[in-house]
Amino acid sequence: MANRPVFTREEALEYHSKPVPGKIAIEVTKPVKDSKDLSLAYTPGVAIPCLEIDKDENLAYEYTNKANLVAVISDSTAVLGLGTLKPVAGKPVMEGKSVLFKKFAYVDAFDIELQVHDIDEIVNVSWAMAPTFGGINLEDIKAPKCFDIEKKLQEKCDIPIFHDDQHGTAIISGAAIINGARLTGKKLEDLRVVVIGAGAAGLAACEMYKALGIKNIVVTDSKGAITTKRTDLNKYKQPWAVDEDIETLADALKGADVVVGNSVANCITQDMVKTLAPNAMLFVMANPDPEIKPELALEVRDDLIIGTGRSDYPNQINNVLGFPYIFRGALDTRAKAVNMEMKIAACYALADLAQKPVPQYVKDAYNGADLKFGKDYILPKPFDRRVFVDESVAVARAAIESGVARIKVDDVDKWVEGYKNHLINMLKEKEGIDYYAE
Repeated sequence: MANRPVFTREEALEYHSKPVPGKIAIEVTKPVKDSKDLSLAYTPGVAIPCLEIDKDENLAYEYTNKANLVAVISDSTAVLGLGTLKPVAGKPVMEGKSVLFKKFAYVDAFDIELQVHDIDEIVNVSWAMAPTFGGINLEDIKAPKCFDIEKKLQEKCDIPIFHDDQHGTAIISGAAIINGARLTGKKLEDLRVVVIGAGAAGLAACEMYKALGIKNIVVTDSKGAITTKRTDLNKYKQPWAVDEDIETLADALKGADVVVGNSVANCITQDMVKTLAPNAMLFVMANPDPEIKPELALEVRDDLIIGTGRSDYPNQINNVLGFPYIFRGALDTRAKAVNMEMKIAACYALADLAQKPVPQYVKDAYNGADLKFGKDYILPKPFDRRVFVDESVAVARAAIESGVARIKVDDVDKWVEGYKNHLINMLKEKEGIDYYAE
């Protein structure tokens, strides 16, 4: 296990306050060195692109930062493990999300904390701001209202609307399942998957797994297995009710090939682990304490493939492997949405990359770890910058081929090759990293 970073309360506060308050800022991308520049930047020169955009709104992608700008919108009702906070108290998290967008994918992101909580109010205010942005990342909005907010915004807006708390974990864990199946020789359509937790992440994961071809999915909530016998299911849980003679989590886990935890600490016992199928995948992602500690699971089973949401165990299922690059590919194709085809493309891009030899600079970032495809390495590491290229390209291709891209492409393969080279060159110029480094 790697060591988790240790810091004090004072260090955290100083990090956020010095040398200036907060973690993000705005930079000017054009010269403003003389009166002509000033006239171009503002009046009267600015009138010319305004009039062009008024004739064709798509030209906003040519003449403004809409082409590289994402809104991170939250009402702070489900902030990390902190629950509901005052709207502005969620701002450090949303700024942090913006940092990740910029650091990992060079996407500009601006955080917006709302002091409205009603579904329609959130939808209306987000829709009203949508023309400014190339995409909206919904963040830390509690379930079940997050489902309705995302769906309504997707229907009203013509830019990508993506609730990372739902889809981020679903996509990254989906990639982990793909590679777990590859390692164990199991077929996706034959897997029995148990999803623990029927909140935003859990139910979105079910949709993702179904799209990947997994047919046998069982969901559990705080009251047990979600079955057709239950009469207390809301409209979000009802589609996942199974006609099985099971009641408890322990019942559901018997014979499971995959366990995906989006629940609470220590809800899985060693006795439950013993009943899993051979070579089972156990992805316990509750933070900071997983549904069962990996060392306890390994005491009773040595054939497991284990992943967590933590950085101090192998196979961290980390959302930063997803959202920056999904938006990168979506923005660069001027996509109208993030659809399932794009999410599946992201899954397979991550899974395929994990099978490739790992460059030395990545190993060095993880204390020289011997990273190679196997039970303890089924996902790329966040600091493997090849993810920036491979996933963004895969998402962009899917956007074009599925028809949600605004850009017009005659030869998709040729465009994709050029786009990939563009990202490789960007990586070299900005970070000095050779995509092809060994």
